[in-house]
Amino acid sequence: MSVTAQAPAQSLAKNTFLSTAKFLIQVSRPGLWTTTILFYLMPLGRSLQIHNAAFWFGVFYIVFPLSLLLYGVNDIVDAEGDRFNPRKGTYLFGSRGADPQLKSLRWQIAVSQIPFLFLFWFYSGSRILLWFLALLFAVYVYNARPVALKGRPPFDVLIQASYLLIFILSSWLNRVPQLPWQTFSSAPSSPCTLTSSAKSWTSSLTKNPAAARSPRNSVASLQNSSSPRSSLSNHFSSAITSPNLVIAAFLALGALFFIADAILLWKNRPYSPPQMRLFLWGWNIAAVLGILWNAAHGSLLAVRSAI
Repeated sequence: MSVTAQAPAQSLAKNTFLSTAKFLIQVSRPGLWTTTILFYLMPLGRSLQIHNAAFWFGVFYIVFPLSLLLYGVNDIVDAEGDRFNPRKGTYLFGSRGADPQLKSLRWQIAVSQIPFLFLFWFYSGSRILLWFLALLFAVYVYNARPVALKGRPPFDVLIQASYLLIFILSSWLNRVPQLPWQTFSSAPSSPCTLTSSAKSWTSSLTKNPAAARSPRNSVASLQNSSSPRSSLSNHFSSAITSPNLVIAAFLALGALFFIADAILLWKNRPYSPPQMRLFLWGWNIAAVLGILWNAAHGSLLAVRSAI
């Protein structure tokens, strides 16, 4: 059966509890949870706050309600293109929502934020209002017209810096110092640049097949898109300025891969769905390794001693 034929049937799917739960989990992109958890754990280093309730409230929020907001709005805006995308409707690449599901998603996103606004206010004070306002602003400028930065290179990559808000939230909830300004300025001492670029490119390449084949969304099209060039330069600058040799080597290898991809490997060919699944699984493995490294060494906090 063709994807075109599947789309109308999708819109007639019964809205049961299980189907709603499956849909919302797909919206939250479990394929990206490990990267988000890595961001949350970065400010903690080796001092994991696993005995504190605030720690677990934060973990749950960033993997589900926060992901519903970040990716759910994107799914609503891109509903027409996603409907005929064979990669959608999976836990790796996100949902292919029917019209009633997408209509309900608006209030589900809002309702999921409210209890955490009050919880985080209790743990971190009224300043959490500024955090939520910054988050909503980033979601708005990324998705909403006439701004819609996701279609405007290089801003589509630069807006990924909004994920650094997770650093701030983690520090507030777990009552640890903020990461040094060097990390916030260009994320030079973490895999942040690499993983957030992966999010951006994976998200772009999982749109409709025509978009996936466009030069703008091909990592290989360095000559036609400023987004890959911006990310590539970020990888090299992060590698050069990183205070940790292991992380520097990781970022440098990532940059070299993008060059090899553009010149030797895929060139101007789009990634196939199996290749994209393998690519995303690779990012998950890299994120898990980053979590373990951060917990064992806490090297991302070392810059503080030099300030």
